[in-house]
Amino acid sequence: MTKTQQPFSKLNFWLIGGCCLLIVIGFLLMLGSGSSVEEGFNPDIFSTRRIVVGPLLTFLGFLLLAFAILVDDEKLKTWRQGRKERREKKAAALKEETAVNQKTEENGMA
Repeated sequence: MTKTQQPFSKLNFWLIGGCCLLIVIGFLLMLGSGSSVEEGFNPDIFSTRRIVVGPLLTFLGFLLLAFAILVDDEKLKTWRQGRKERREKKAAALKEETAVNQKTEENGMA
């Protein structure tokens, strides 16, 4: 299979792996001992870690997994390059404007 025929790039696989790890961590945070009749009520089943943090991490993992599948590495590189060029143009324009302002101030003081 050639590189142009592959649907996922190396970046996609790394992101998918990270998202799967986030989902597993979320499920592990939801684990714990349950409440049995012999022991009575166990308030630990309503802890913040098990009710809020674990499900939140799992949900974020699934959301980011959709992004990891859809992200296109080539478009991302093109976007970064364009952003870099715009930043360089802006810096050059600011430098030129600063030089013009300094010349104007020097002429005004002289």
